[in-house]
Amino acid sequence: MGIKEIAAAAHCSPATVSNVLNGRKNVSEETRARVFALCEELGYDTSEKRKRTGSKDTRTILFNFSDFDRQFYLKIIQGINDCAYANGYDLIICTSRSCERFMSRKITAGCIMLDMHCPDELLISNAAADYPIMAMDRELDHPYIKSLVVNNYSAMCELMEELVNRGYRSFAFLAGLDTTDTQERFQAFRYVLEKHRIPFNRKNYLLGDFRERSGYKAAKLLMLSENMPQVLVCANDNMAIGAMRAFRERGIRVPQDIAVTGFDGTSLAAELGLTTVDIPNYERGYLAARQLLTLLGGGDDYSTFRIAASVQMRDSVQLQIK
Repeated sequence: MGIKEIAAAAHCSPATVSNVLNGRKNVSEETRARVFALCEELGYDTSEKRKRTGSKDTRTILFNFSDFDRQFYLKIIQGINDCAYANGYDLIICTSRSCERFMSRKITAGCIMLDMHCPDELLISNAAADYPIMAMDRELDHPYIKSLVVNNYSAMCELMEELVNRGYRSFAFLAGLDTTDTQERFQAFRYVLEKHRIPFNRKNYLLGDFRERSGYKAAKLLMLSENMPQVLVCANDNMAIGAMRAFRERGIRVPQDIAVTGFDGTSLAAELGLTTVDIPNYERGYLAARQLLTLLGGGDDYSTFRIAASVQMRDSVQLQIK
């Protein structure tokens, strides 16, 4: 007998049962009495539950990120911290190497995960009614994991439609690591090409790892081709910036000889005039923290939360090609 079964019998959410068992005050006395009566009737040991989870709630949340590009995460961290601080919570920030140690009810109340290297199994094994997890880079089918994801597909479709409308007909795609973000961005890329009956040569599908160096190397490979594409669509800004550096070293002009686009909306992209999809990272962090605190306060909405992104057309794409 577990929390899910108690919740079903009491006609309430597992989060409400967890709040009752942990002594939180955001539950009516009627519900509290009904839950304890059912626990006694069904043989659920509430004293052991309290002993295991502790009698005092921690006011600290955990944010875990992959640490491959700290600059990328600064606005996200600022948003999370501002929300946590405003609501009386402390914040622990760690990377993938140490997250499991802090993902404990004795140390933190819940977790915000933005680490592509963290296995799904680790999140699934730690998520519980009294330890909710916000996943910012994936969607998992688990009752106590809520996802906050960027609407990659719509934003990439918008970017691709703009490129097609400007006359581009020959494309290359530079993918990052095999994440949900990369998959959705490439699916939208292919959809728009197929919609406009524009062929795509698979030799123009290049692999990177989201780092600038991989974009530099991919562009070097692309320049070996006898027929360069008109535009290189990159799955993030870092790789696009690396590609632009490689083109510049070879005297290949952007956008006159080849256009380049990114995805993320980093500050460096704006400085370099890179066309990109701008993700509101401060707001993304703030919303992730707010959603987690809502769950900690007894909320039971674990449906996926999607945020919009906007296309920023800049100098790395021509106004109209001939």
